[in-house]
Amino acid sequence: MTDLVAARTQMAMSLGFHILFAAAGIAMPLLMALAESVWLRTRDPVYLELAKRWAKGTAILFAVGAVSGTVLSFELGLLWPEFMRFAGPIIGMPFSLEGAAFFLEAIFLGVYLYGWDRVRPAVHLAAGFGVAASGALSGMFVVTANAWMNAPTGFTVVDGRIVDVDPWAAMFNDAAFAEALHMTLAAYLAVAFAVAGVHASVLLKSPDSVFHRAALKVALALGLVAAVLQPISGHHSAVSVAERQPAKLAAMEALWETTTGPGLMIGGWPDEEAEETRYGVEVPYLLSILIDGSTTYEVVGLEDIPVDERPPVAVVHVAYQIMVACGTALAGLALLVAFLWVKRRAVPTDPWLLRSLVLASPLGFIAIEAGWTVTEVGRQPWVVYGHLKTADALTEVTGLQASLAIYTLVFVLLAVVVVALLRRQVFLSPDAWKRW
Repeated sequence: MTDLVAARTQMAMSLGFHILFAAAGIAMPLLMALAESVWLRTRDPVYLELAKRWAKGTAILFAVGAVSGTVLSFELGLLWPEFMRFAGPIIGMPFSLEGAAFFLEAIFLGVYLYGWDRVRPAVHLAAGFGVAASGALSGMFVVTANAWMNAPTGFTVVDGRIVDVDPWAAMFNDAAFAEALHMTLAAYLAVAFAVAGVHASVLLKSPDSVFHRAALKVALALGLVAAVLQPISGHHSAVSVAERQPAKLAAMEALWETTTGPGLMIGGWPDEEAEETRYGVEVPYLLSILIDGSTTYEVVGLEDIPVDERPPVAVVHVAYQIMVACGTALAGLALLVAFLWVKRRAVPTDPWLLRSLVLASPLGFIAIEAGWTVTEVGRQPWVVYGHLKTADALTEVTGLQASLAIYTLVFVLLAVVVVALLRRQVFLSPDAWKRW
């Protein structure tokens, strides 16, 4: 394994680990605040217990997310010093604003966790929604920095030097809105269905549990809204990619020849040596219609992109297919749940539907991981699209394989600690659930 591969693998592992907690940090505070708002409206003690248990889970996930995020910030400087030298002055603003949002989130969370009997109910609820809002802002600021890597702007290069830096233009780049919206909705969707799956699994064993029925209702309410909006944001993101990153779009669709009115590829395995895609099903003109609303839109094929500027096609295409498949499955399940909910005027708890929710519970997080794979691998070989290649941003320090091994061990230990804490602090024993 070369140092470049080791560094990229370490970043991939770190991002893949951290993004799970980033998503939880965005969505879990909203769930706990919604549960408390229902309690304040109905005074049903079940929702108070629900808000307190979700708050404990939020605190644990927040702490681990802070640790893994700190590790990532160190890795940027240690592994990719040339990237930080190039990009630091340009994207420093969103990172500093993310830090401010993080501190606000910590303050609001402290008030929420320790203020149950110390502040007025309205103030306490406001603190809960403050955690949710600052968590969402924190994620958005980070995503705008990533969006800048895909659509760099706000600077001028003169004789190899960065001049005329406009941090506002860099932060509000052309890809920022699409990426921030898509990631935020993905977090709500993934976490809501994961939580719904957990409580659905208990309802299968204890169908009369009012606690888990209430939890399922709140989680599905958030999940249904996100599931309806996510395909719209996904379309907006795809159009943004089509306009700014033709190589990424071609890899996503495994499109080799420049085509007017291309179809949409479903499935398939790209053969990069033969430059063809096998076993896929193409829906005629659909890609052109989705991007441009017409059957005459031209998409640049990989054959017209230099080989050394193409991303790994198989990885990007398969990850994209996984993301779309998971998102489509969740959207379909959400529509079914919504239909039954409206028809019966109560949250559906049929055993077959509960089993479906349990099976679907990891799909949102799988879609997030696959989507970030598309975003990051699809930009290769560039770390800053069109300006700085990943290989040129690497540190001159060698022996990065040892660093990869150490960080892998750290993340494994963190995962074990998280599971243990959640089981102890959030998930009660079967006997304890009898109260509810």
